[in-house]
Amino acid sequence: MMADETTPEMDDAAESASPAVTESTTFSIDGLMTEVADLKDKLLRTLAEMENLRRRTEREIADARTYAVASFARDMLTVGDNLRRAIDAVPKEQRDGRDPALNALIEGVEVTERGMEQAMAKFGVRRLEPRGQKFDPALHQAMFEVDSPDVPPGTVVEEIQAGYVIGERTLRPALVAIAKRTKPVVVTGDEEGPSEDDGG
Repeated sequence: MMADETTPEMDDAAESASPAVTESTTFSIDGLMTEVADLKDKLLRTLAEMENLRRRTEREIADARTYAVASFARDMLTVGDNLRRAIDAVPKEQRDGRDPALNALIEGVEVTERGMEQAMAKFGVRRLEPRGQKFDPALHQAMFEVDSPDVPPGTVVEEIQAGYVIGERTLRPALVAIAKRTKPVVVTGDEEGPSEDDGG
């Protein structure tokens, strides 16, 4: 028998094997398509997680840059307070210009104070201006209330100690006095207090 000759039995065997190969191939393509879809989903999830991680890292780096000096700045506020106390310790009547040495000293301390505030401003530290503002517990700490009928209740009327923020965070709240809420006087004409004759 020659190599290229086939018998009817061989043709029948090839035809009967053909559907089985096709069915097996279809099954494995479906499995591969499912696996590809799963891998694509995992890839998309991984890419989304990586993007979230990148954004979170950028935010943390920006926060670290902004707030890294917070502890140092808080310590420098004490130095600034002491400079202000030194200036305020000189009575106003002695600042009349008659003593050039004293005037030079006061001016030097004031220049130092301004320089320190400018240096801190470069790092995002800025002083609060609470006077006339509505009391905000996130920025202010109320020390006492005062009668102030010309401003709405809850308004900051006096600053006892300067407050500072760094970026969007409170570095030190301002110590303030706020306008007192006046209690309304209720007057009714029908009611009278108990008299001493009533015994109660």
